Amino acid sequence: MATAVQEIRPPTLSPTSEPPPIFDGTTRLYMSYSCPFAQRVWITRNHKGLQDKIRLVPIDLQNKPAWYKEKVHPENKVPSLEHDGKVLAESIDLIKYLDATFDGPSLMPDDPAKKEYGEELIKYVDTFTKDLFGSFRGDPITQTSASFDYVENALGKFDDGPFFLGEFSLVDITYIPFVERFRNVFSEIYKHDITAGRPKLAAWLEELNNNNAYKQTKPDPQEFVDFVKKRFLGQ
Repeated sequence: MATAVQEIRPPTLSPTSEPPPIFDGTTRLYMSYSCPFAQRVWITRNHKGLQDKIRLVPIDLQNKPAWYKEKVHPENKVPSLEHDGKVLAESIDLIKYLDATFDGPSLMPDDPAKKEYGEELIKYVDTFTKDLFGSFRGDPITQTSASFDYVENALGKFDDGPFFLGEFSLVDITYIPFVERFRNVFSEIYKHDITAGRPKLAAWLEELNNNNAYKQTKPDPQEFVDFVKKRFLGQ
């Protein structure tokens, strides 16, 4: 499967970098290697074997090139997708778009019950991430306990595989960038293991870390730890 292809990561573009030939018919994913939202789309691309069809264009988020806002995405955020002469945005919309529009293994099941539950979980993810980030205003371990319990319970809904809907799906892609980052933060800063007492969460993370589509998108874990220390903890 194309997900096993080992890519060389393109260099990150800054204001002094030459812009790509925009709207030349090439499909491009504008992203950042450190952005969890962009990571969702990157994983989806990889899983569907679209490495040769969708080019990565990494943007320096701390020093964005002016042409990106002027010519690609007026909101100046990543991810965005240049495809068929238009630019699309919002990570959840993009992963659904890739799954529906491009060839490759489907990332949503045909089973109506699983599909309905998958949509419910995807809708909940904004609440989940807000609770995680909001926890730094108080006691993060206590305040996120219910959020990680929610994931543990959701992983037990179906018993035909280690993923949310049994098989790997858009739901796993939606959650993993944030769960993995916060696992690293809690381990590094608070010496707390979010998988303790949550065997399904532990198995899910182990399975995903053996998934080539995901493994190739993993950032340096220290980057997010340093971001949290600076942004939320004043360190």
